Amino acid sequence: MRVVHSTNVWLSQTMTWLHTQVGSLPSRVESWVVCDRVQNLDQFPVGNLVTLDRDGWLWRALGSRSWTVAKLRHDYLLKQTLGSDGRSLLHSHFGDRGWSNGDLARRSRVPHVVTFYGYDVSRLPYIDVRWRERYRKLFDTADLFLCEGPHLAKCLVDLGCPGSKVKVHHLGVDLARVCYRPRVWRSGETLRVLIAGTFVEKKGIPDAVMALGRMRRRTPLQVVIIGDSNGQERSQIEKRRIMQAIADAGLSSVTQVLGFQPHEVLLRIAHECHVFLSPSVTASDGDTEGGAPVSVIEMAATGMPVVSTTHCDIPEVLEDGVTGWLAAEHDVDGLEERLCWLIDNPERWGAMVAAARRHIEAEFDAVAQGARLGGIYESMGGG
Repeated sequence: MRVVHSTNVWLSQTMTWLHTQVGSLPSRVESWVVCDRVQNLDQFPVGNLVTLDRDGWLWRALGSRSWTVAKLRHDYLLKQTLGSDGRSLLHSHFGDRGWSNGDLARRSRVPHVVTFYGYDVSRLPYIDVRWRERYRKLFDTADLFLCEGPHLAKCLVDLGCPGSKVKVHHLGVDLARVCYRPRVWRSGETLRVLIAGTFVEKKGIPDAVMALGRMRRRTPLQVVIIGDSNGQERSQIEKRRIMQAIADAGLSSVTQVLGFQPHEVLLRIAHECHVFLSPSVTASDGDTEGGAPVSVIEMAATGMPVVSTTHCDIPEVLEDGVTGWLAAEHDVDGLEERLCWLIDNPERWGAMVAAARRHIEAEFDAVAQGARLGGIYESMGGG
């Protein structure tokens, strides 16, 4: 079976989960990636890669200035990769990519799977109503829509997708790389808190900083933030908000902002920290996590207590008070309360992180999820 994965960029440092998803498919699946641009290929190698910016003087000369040229070249490369032998399946990653690929998939008569992840289901239809009509067409023509959890599934149905075409499929994490080391912290020690994510509003990082600022008199703190602006104007604005929040909270002297880091560095630093704080929220422009941040899954799998929010499908990963702690969106008091519970009850961390690891092993293991995804492909007649 040949599965062609179509995505815009292969691959930003915050999309480790897509590399894991493709790399965890069973060996009987021959994976190809077709993308517009390549980044960080040294960190995210892939065997069969077709990209618009790898070669072709015409693309380099015209493509960056012409959407039409880029689209024609993309469709040509995608069609060539799909082939005409009837053994291919197209998997479009993100809803807008699925819509862009829809006509070609229909003409090529290949099964078409589309995975929605977040901004594509919440932000795009919110800021541009044309996406509602585009998605209705996509819902009619594509064969199956995957999403991370029931919240995102409901969002798709609310946009008009037939429920019979929607399937929940959890993203997996590589548990062989994510070592389980239950954290131990003793009262009076410096509590090392990790925050990680792109500096965008939906990550709720200013809320995290405010909650930590309120509890800094209760225990010595060290805050590590991994992430940065993605270069977009709204992300630059959020970066300024975060830096101002750090100053306002009186945390400047105890906060390290390390920028984007390779995945292995993130995991190494994570094992040096005690608590992961990830209070996602619905952004003012409608942007959401859609499902759940993969960082929440990974950090819980390392044996670190996680404090997050009831946003989107995060409760699919963490059960409040059992496998982690959840507050409502923008509930800084609630975040502070749950952080204070952790420093008041360090002897109870062990049971919580062990329960979280068991849940992740059962529902979010990359190898198991790769096998399940391979089965989904086969059920659609690919190969």
